[in-house]
Amino acid sequence: MNYVKEILSSEDFISKKILVAGWVKTFRANRFISLNDGSTINNLQCVIDFEKYNDEFLKKISTGSAIEIKGKVVESQGSKQSVEVLVDEIIILGESDPDDYPIQPKKHSLEFLRSVSHLRTRTTTFSSVMRIRSTLSYAIHTFFQKNGFYYVNTPIITASDAEGAGEQFKVTTLNYKKLKVDNHSDDFFGKETKLTVSGQLEAESYAMSMGKVYTFGPTFRAENSNTSRHLSEFWMVEPEVAFLDLKGNMDLAEKFLKYTIDYILEKNKEDLEFLEKRLIEEDKHKPKDKRNEFSLIEKLNFIVKNNFEKITYDQAFQILKNCKPNKKKKFKYLITEWGNDLQSEHERYLVEKHFKCPVIIYNYPAKIKSFYMKLNSDNKTVRAMDILFPGIGEIVGGSQREENYDILLKRMQEFKIEKEELWWYLDLRKFGSAVHSGFGLGFERLVMFVTGMSNIRDVIPFPRTPQNAEF
Repeated sequence: MNYVKEILSSEDFISKKILVAGWVKTFRANRFISLNDGSTINNLQCVIDFEKYNDEFLKKISTGSAIEIKGKVVESQGSKQSVEVLVDEIIILGESDPDDYPIQPKKHSLEFLRSVSHLRTRTTTFSSVMRIRSTLSYAIHTFFQKNGFYYVNTPIITASDAEGAGEQFKVTTLNYKKLKVDNHSDDFFGKETKLTVSGQLEAESYAMSMGKVYTFGPTFRAENSNTSRHLSEFWMVEPEVAFLDLKGNMDLAEKFLKYTIDYILEKNKEDLEFLEKRLIEEDKHKPKDKRNEFSLIEKLNFIVKNNFEKITYDQAFQILKNCKPNKKKKFKYLITEWGNDLQSEHERYLVEKHFKCPVIIYNYPAKIKSFYMKLNSDNKTVRAMDILFPGIGEIVGGSQREENYDILLKRMQEFKIEKEELWWYLDLRKFGSAVHSGFGLGFERLVMFVTGMSNIRDVIPFPRTPQNAEF
């Protein structure tokens, strides 16, 4: 069996007999079949002699049908493709009722396609997005494996809240009506358990014995946010490195992001070009101030070809406090007080207008960051860092972790995290503690950035959001 991508990308198939299978995209004039098997953005034109087949047979070939074709590859007579197949034999593997098939050859809204997520990869847009998602996943594993990291599978079910935010899904086998909050002794695990929001804490324990590790797996957050940037189930990439300080962590994250994006530019050129054209078309119907700052491929090259500017939170605060956006573009949220968390509009201003390159902000106020981040000597900032990209703001968050037992315990108390809950995490500070650092990347946010998709529900196969768990 040959693949459409192989046939279209190599001249070796010309004048040869091939066997190919796929799904019908269109069937025109009872003569021209556009076939796609998911291996490429491009369709293979198959030309049949309709006089060889009766009308009843031809009516069974419609958009969505699965067919197998035997034929000869020849140079195309048309201008839209370089080669085509002269069909000798067609086998209908699976019919598709044209009155019932939802993915007809016309423009569909993204909202509608979410309602048929099991079929939406039959469209050019979603097949491109999911091929890029697959390549990105491979690039992430390749980067870490090439750089001496070990892949660690951290638990999905946990008894701890890594972020201290409390927005977790409970896991229990008990009848909820009879469940007492303070008594889980009869529960399956004998204690209160939840779905994890992060594999970071467990990854830290492995880093403190294996040096360099990373996790790449699903995480869950019971945050009732029904926005274009939130999912209830999403994937996180979280490397952890022993003996690495904040500066080394920032350098590692920059190297990682440039590698993965450059990999996509090389391997998914056709998919990117299609998605770029799609965004250009979308921009034509938007007000000028709502249009994208860069084309898709320009935006990706912006990351790969620029050095990341590194500034402290103090420096960022002063820039934003003193800047005067023009009358047409004012900040919705003003930065007036040191310690304010930065909004996406502030982050984008720093990247797109002020520095005109990716930006890393570090040494954030301790009160707006997590308990496990290394406290600086000023006792008011922590060695945290966020990486800011054009169009979206924060793409990566990380920190040097607190290695001092007493300071970590105090921070846990401030966050009202029980010592008994994270006794093992504290143990890491008792037995050979050392400087260590790591960062977290929301995988879907990276896929959104690379594909230009504006809704996070469109970059994961089957989105899980409040009031929605279809498929």
